[in-house]
Amino acid sequence: MNSDSDLQIAGDILEVPHLLQAPREHPATVAEFAGLARSIAADRAQWEHLVRYDATTRWYHRLRTGPGYEVWLLSWVPGQGSGLHDHGRSSGVLTVLDGTLTERSERGTRVLAAGAQRVFAPGYTHEVVNDALEPAVSLHVYYPGLTEMPMHTPRACEARIEPSPVTA
Repeated sequence: MNSDSDLQIAGDILEVPHLLQAPREHPATVAEFAGLARSIAADRAQWEHLVRYDATTRWYHRLRTGPGYEVWLLSWVPGQGSGLHDHGRSSGVLTVLDGTLTERSERGTRVLAAGAQRVFAPGYTHEVVNDALEPAVSLHVYYPGLTEMPMHTPRACEARIEPSPVTA
């Protein structure tokens, strides 16, 4: 037998239990949190009936908690935004469920359509806005659970004013 790999498995790998990891009840890695968000997004019956739209303030609902994490459902009517903020010591996964959201950060602007995911580390500063004409819904997973959301002042471009020459 000719093989491109030097590794060949003899026998049934499932017969070597010490090589298999036990399935986890709750996510523990970034990939698992992103997977959790994707599985919730795919199960519309789990969240769609909970969504509310509020023209005066952003609506949000804590959908689920687990050991050290929480999952939030948010709705955004056109024009609503988060303001420039970070998530303190929490990492997160943002998943757009319906509509389109715009994320602005120091790295630029991204338009996030339904299905898009953004993963961020503690201290990541961004603003999320619904710049579209239709409402949007997003799912946010935070690990550890969100305990703070410090707001930031956008850095305005300061105009340089040159002094005018004084004539005598």
